[in-house]
Amino acid sequence: MKNKPLIKKIVAGKFKGKTIKLPSATTTRSSKAIVLESFFNTIGFDIIDSYFVEVFSGSGSIGLEALSRGASRVIFMEQNSAAIKVLKENIAQTDPSRCDLFLGDSFSNIHAVVKQLQRVNEEAFFYIDPPFSIREGMEDIYEKMIALIAFLPKESLKLVIIEHMSGLELPLDIGALRQKKTKKFGNTSLTYYALREQVE
Repeated sequence: MKNKPLIKKIVAGKFKGKTIKLPSATTTRSSKAIVLESFFNTIGFDIIDSYFVEVFSGSGSIGLEALSRGASRVIFMEQNSAAIKVLKENIAQTDPSRCDLFLGDSFSNIHAVVKQLQRVNEEAFFYIDPPFSIREGMEDIYEKMIALIAFLPKESLKLVIIEHMSGLELPLDIGALRQKKTKKFGNTSLTYYALREQVE
């Protein structure tokens, strides 16, 4: 018997109820519904008319939820070819004219993403959900992620959100940012970083 495709639905907004396909669990790890709900409750109406960058997009479920809830533009970053195929199909279900795809290594492509934000003079939410470091070949993923965040210029930043393993200790300060809060959901946590002057 053929395996049923993995799916989830957009929860709220313009595209509420639209079905999003998910890559196989071995390809990417989908954010839990409770994590997604908490995140969007936290940022609330601030998402409206904002730019949203989903680093390590996978299926694009977070970015497409942001789009549905009123983000003006969503930038997706993904390297895995199987995930990219699913991501493109999911974007086609919503509004491709408000989506940009940066395909390939996120640590290299972040330079081009920042240039795009600077060109249009926009601040963005950055949602960063890297593969867990327990996966083979990913042992240094969090060190690389911290370097990526430190590179982001403050004029391009609204908020940085990291979805990560709950046991991970993240630094209080990264670049121009300071840790604002952490919320735990079992094995997964969300940590929010804002510009230091907004936190102090």
